[in-house]
Amino acid sequence: MTAVGTAAEQVAGGDAQLRGQYLREVLDLLYPGCSTATEGRRVVEYLAIPDARRCKLLVPAGSRRVAAAAVRRFSEPQGRLGRLKRDAVAMALRSGAWSTLIRDRVRLTSPHGATDTVDHFLSTALGTPLQVSIHIGPARANRKPVLQLLDPRGATIGFAKFGVGPLTRRLVRAETAALSALSHVRLPDIVVPSILHAGQWRGMQVLVQSALPVWEPRVPLSATRLQRAMAEVAGACGLTMGWLATSPYWADLRNRLCQLVADTPEGSGRAATEVGQLFEAARTLVEHAAELNLRYGAWHGDWAPWNMANVAGSLLIWDWERFTPGVPLGFDAVHYDLQRQIQDGVDAQTAVESTVRQAPALLAPFDVAPGSAEIVALLYLVDLATRYLSDRQAEAGARLGVTGTWLLPVLIRKVRSL
Repeated sequence: MTAVGTAAEQVAGGDAQLRGQYLREVLDLLYPGCSTATEGRRVVEYLAIPDARRCKLLVPAGSRRVAAAAVRRFSEPQGRLGRLKRDAVAMALRSGAWSTLIRDRVRLTSPHGATDTVDHFLSTALGTPLQVSIHIGPARANRKPVLQLLDPRGATIGFAKFGVGPLTRRLVRAETAALSALSHVRLPDIVVPSILHAGQWRGMQVLVQSALPVWEPRVPLSATRLQRAMAEVAGACGLTMGWLATSPYWADLRNRLCQLVADTPEGSGRAATEVGQLFEAARTLVEHAAELNLRYGAWHGDWAPWNMANVAGSLLIWDWERFTPGVPLGFDAVHYDLQRQIQDGVDAQTAVESTVRQAPALLAPFDVAPGSAEIVALLYLVDLATRYLSDRQAEAGARLGVTGTWLLPVLIRKVRSL
């Protein structure tokens, strides 16, 4: 797959073009040697939802039951309107009236047929016949093919991720390692996917994980239960304590920052400016808090409302590709608060300001002293900015990829006021 090379400011007007380009790239990867030409033997046929130009999901066209299940069970929309739209499409597919809502099909053919396809690979790997639906996500550096795997009755067997470039291959390997490690830890407050298959296919890193029942009715999640679950993850690999300046966490973060500086040419404009500002803010922050005694544990790395679901008796958590041990305790709580605000429509810079301001309350359940809470929140911002810049989210067209427009201004201002 080639990277989607676009500046962040072009994303709003070009999302359809980007999705179309990405759709073609994904199909080339998953169905090598196939094309949309009308000649040749049909290999597979999908319905494009909502249409080919703005495609967000490809579902198999051969079975009403499978197509409806693919829509209904891929994910749970956050809003009521999104759920109504999802249910309407699923009902139309199941009844056969889908042509009133879904106009476009994607039909792949090959001159002599094709056996080296993703369907064949996954069916062989799991030892059972299956069909796939394909998610077409928004532009971002860590975007990767994500497939829902369904049996002939429409039951969801699992989900498969394919790492296709250096970053996404690394993330898929990281999630495989995280799920393997967590499978040996008792986590009574949360449910984590299990590994069904891990390996490589056609140079791509592959992880197939069990399906969590995200389609089950949601129940209210109390702040206390959420905090307890985050504390459980924090202790999954053990807890340590020590000065910030001599901690393994700061050594690792400093190495990542130094690598980021080395990988960013001085004449690269905005990117070089942001990297320089971030490095200076991090250095100043740690010098100020060098002898601060902190507790360290693990964090999910992207604990956000869209990566979790609270259903009857279970708190489901997925997308563990950023799971990391040995970070300041409470990172997940800070991240969740920031992402929740942004999802709710709060201006990103305002959300960062609010999260830092609320740090003492957010981190109190993790026994972080009020005088240390702002430092922990600012360290989180340094960590997040390092991730965004290292992953080159701006170049990939991510909506918040340009950290200089929302994250860095708050971080720099707060560090200077310490």
